[in-house]
Amino acid sequence: MPFFEAVRLALAQIRVQKLKSFFTLLGVMIGVMFLIAVVSIVQGMGNYVEDAFAGKFLGVNTFNVRRFPDFNMGDVTEAEWRAWQRRPLVTVEDAMAIRDALPAGTRWAIEDARWLAAQSPYVASGPQALVQAVTPEYFAIKNLVVTQGRAFNEQEDRLGAPVVVIGTEVAEHFFPALDPIGKELRIGGLPFRVIGVLEKQGTVFGVPLDRQVLGPFHSALHRFTGARRGLYGVVVQAPSAEAMPEVQATVRELMRRRHKLRPAQDDDFVLESSESALTTWASIKRYLVLAGIFLPAIGLVVGAMVIMNIMLVAVAERTREIGIRKSLGARRRDIMAQFLVEASTLSTFGAAIGIGLGIGLSKLVAAVSPLPASVATWSIGVAVLLGAGVGIVAGIYPAGRASRLDPVVALRAD
Repeated sequence: MPFFEAVRLALAQIRVQKLKSFFTLLGVMIGVMFLIAVVSIVQGMGNYVEDAFAGKFLGVNTFNVRRFPDFNMGDVTEAEWRAWQRRPLVTVEDAMAIRDALPAGTRWAIEDARWLAAQSPYVASGPQALVQAVTPEYFAIKNLVVTQGRAFNEQEDRLGAPVVVIGTEVAEHFFPALDPIGKELRIGGLPFRVIGVLEKQGTVFGVPLDRQVLGPFHSALHRFTGARRGLYGVVVQAPSAEAMPEVQATVRELMRRRHKLRPAQDDDFVLESSESALTTWASIKRYLVLAGIFLPAIGLVVGAMVIMNIMLVAVAERTREIGIRKSLGARRRDIMAQFLVEASTLSTFGAAIGIGLGIGLSKLVAAVSPLPASVATWSIGVAVLLGAGVGIVAGIYPAGRASRLDPVVALRAD
């Protein structure tokens, strides 16, 4: 029997016996549905962490020189935390030495930050803002876009001008229904003039990126961020991904020399990039994807058993048909191929329905919960292959049994 004729017969069987076919395919449908849904949620979380989280916080081709990691998704023991607290501070002098050692085309910025209260002549109090004392290139490194006004420049930073650029949430809260440009925002009791408003950025892992205030590092702002006791970090952006290892090696060698570390001693600082910060997440993601494939496989095993039983019943019901085909010259492999194609068609049809349900379930989860979802193309391919594979495996025994029937005995069957 030609392949497409066998497929047509299998689809006709589904159409004629709808309820029976539904229960036959139920296991495959459920297994594939949860495979697609779980993998989509894991993929969505991965995209969120790797793009939104790492991109907005760390930047492209960027690494931060810090006293200890700012992002850590693994467990930190008390001993590790105490060891980090004993590390030397990253100082302004370290930052200037890094600036002088960097190759041409590499960007650099000082970053110091602290959550502080603010007020304006229009609103006396409000939620704390993330106040950051930075040098001007910080805007370019982090790709911060100023939609109103402008960012501060090198001269304003050098002179310590009392100016700030604020996020949209700060602008809306402290300057309700007003243009904030040129108006006063008080931080720590000191007045600062608003010269720019950043574009809306949303939140990342609950951190409101629109609730920030950025001012020149050399202004009075750094008194409140604690820069004299050590910097939050130094941000370095390589001109390209290819240049990153060389720039990191230059900065690491400089910092080890400044901290007087011997060759056998470990670094007492970190160079934190998106790759290093997300190493633990990459491992977690692999396990989640494997779990997302393995757990729905239980449903596929159940589905395979059901399909095998149904195909055995089909062989018994179609014994006379098999005898007629054999008497007309059909070979064992023709009979076996017919039942294998029918079994795999049934299973693949169930997988197709499961794919649709899985995509719908992932979209529903993303709509009603904070979990993001992004359908992975490869998971659809895996689901189709699993569906066909389950059908073939489940159909081998019934097909073999059908192909071994004696045509004379088969023709006598009712």
